[in-house]
Amino acid sequence: MNQHDPNPDLNLETQDPAAAGDGLSEVDVLRAELNKLREDSLRERAELDNQRKRVVRDIEMARKFANERLLGDLLPVIDSLEAGLSAAGGDAGALREGMELTLRQLLKVAADNGLVAVDPAGQPFNPEHHQAMSMVPAPGVAPNHVVQVYQKGWLLNERLLRPALVVVAQDA
Repeated sequence: MNQHDPNPDLNLETQDPAAAGDGLSEVDVLRAELNKLREDSLRERAELDNQRKRVVRDIEMARKFANERLLGDLLPVIDSLEAGLSAAGGDAGALREGMELTLRQLLKVAADNGLVAVDPAGQPFNPEHHQAMSMVPAPGVAPNHVVQVYQKGWLLNERLLRPALVVVAQDA
């Protein structure tokens, strides 16, 4: 072994003579392998970075157009409101009829997109879906039942979007 060699493991004198015969030293082979591994690593990093950018772009597009279908479904409702307002003139009956038709269209679009009304009149008070505004004596109504609904609540795909605002019957 050469005393001046800083790395005795890479001593060229102890190489296999068959390997040295092909013109490449063990160091050159290891350098080539290291360079190939570096290139592979850089390529994989670039692929991961490109994939991450694609995912971010896809998420951005999904957020941007998440309500596209819903808004597209609402366009006929807008058209109906505009047509009803322009055709109604001074006839309140025609205006009411047009508004009722438009409300039915709107409720259908809402239901098709997972929105369900919570209208609990006469039902037992449910604190998970109702917000009690007050309690009143209500003869003939069971205690803790909804007497009046100030504002309907709404569920979106079975998750509370807005609680119903209610008046609840007191215990007698």
